[in-house]
Amino acid sequence: MARSSLTPKGTGLSDLPNVLPAAFELPDFSALVAPKLDYKPRILMLYGSLRERSYSRFLTLEAQRLLEAFGAEVRVFHANGLPLPNDAPESHPKVQELREAMLWSEGQVWTSPERHGAMSAVLKSQIDWIPLPGGAIRPTQGRTLAVMQVSGGSQSFNAVNQMRILGRWMRMVTIPNQSSVAKAFQEFDEDGRMKPSSYYDRVVDVMEELVKFTLINRGVSRYLTSRYSERKEAAAKLEERVSPKSI
Repeated sequence: MARSSLTPKGTGLSDLPNVLPAAFELPDFSALVAPKLDYKPRILMLYGSLRERSYSRFLTLEAQRLLEAFGAEVRVFHANGLPLPNDAPESHPKVQELREAMLWSEGQVWTSPERHGAMSAVLKSQIDWIPLPGGAIRPTQGRTLAVMQVSGGSQSFNAVNQMRILGRWMRMVTIPNQSSVAKAFQEFDEDGRMKPSSYYDRVVDVMEELVKFTLINRGVSRYLTSRYSERKEAAAKLEERVSPKSI
């Protein structure tokens, strides 16, 4: 039987003239084995509301209790006093606090109320303060992410869907599970504690999954997010620096 014209003829790089061999790497299973680390998984939590009675904050704090019970070390960033992006110097104390927490974290939780069918500006402004060094490598790259939202009315997934897109753009490992709490004003008591419900059970599921993914990902995230295109670009820059023309 004649070989189909769509069937690859070779198994190596000889049939891939557009590939730079120096930047091409075969996946290495040994590099995907997470090392045993003694410290707890580091989780940063952001939420998108400044209200005194904020259901996104209540949900975040409820999730914090669960994460700590699952063995994580947690930091909650409170955006009160954080200026709008570009409305203050990068040396602003709240900006520095946020950026330091970003670099400290191995995983993150983003929780937002749904405002006009979208995530809140408060949540988005926190993300927009994250620097993009070199225009490519992001401080969030390779970190795990869980997304949650609260709604004042019926259940919706607009905010979590937007945060998923944003997490992908920030090159984060966004876990499959998520939480969307409808009619949030009914789901928390006067003290801000979440009542027993299927919504609460889902939050437990999401936090459990986040810790598991973070444990798998920690120590190997740099390898997982190493990209051929970026290695090719780095090789080209190195060649340019050492070429006779640059001397």
